[in-house]
Amino acid sequence: MKQKDSIDRLFQRLEGKLDLHDTPTNHEKRFLAKLRSREEDVKPESGPQGLRWWKPLSIAASVLLLVVVGLFLQRGESAPEGLASVSPEMEETQSFFTTAINAELETLRSFQDAGSQKLVADTMNQLSILENEYDNLKVDLVESGNDKRVIAAMIENFQNRIELLQQVIITLDEIKTLKANTNETTI
Repeated sequence: MKQKDSIDRLFQRLEGKLDLHDTPTNHEKRFLAKLRSREEDVKPESGPQGLRWWKPLSIAASVLLLVVVGLFLQRGESAPEGLASVSPEMEETQSFFTTAINAELETLRSFQDAGSQKLVADTMNQLSILENEYDNLKVDLVESGNDKRVIAAMIENFQNRIELLQQVIITLDEIKTLKANTNETTI
């Protein structure tokens, strides 16, 4: 009740002081027109076109930066793939095989010429097939919970890749030697 009394006293004090006039017709349109004209008078001169886009561009750059940082952090937290995820010894094994394969690939690339191009291309296709099989084995390894049979298959895959590269390098070396011997007898 106390609150109602205070509100009643407020209205009694303000009686006769309140504006009870109706707003004239088209008041809103005139008000908006005046507001627009003042905005045009106060509006600062706009700079070059590029300055209008700085806010949206800065927002886009910030979002892009956050996405890149998120991807970088996500990639950094990923578990090692393949044999490296099993144990430190298997990580060393994977590193050994990867180094050996890369060395054999470099040797293979040194033999690449017009005559051996087909053989090298076929070898690269076979390596691609073996790499796809290895990728499937990585998935199997995760699903099987480090099953020893999958680990053995992964090691065998590495060995197959190395053997393939070594056989092709030996074949290319023999072809090169044969060509050199043929050229020597005809001279």
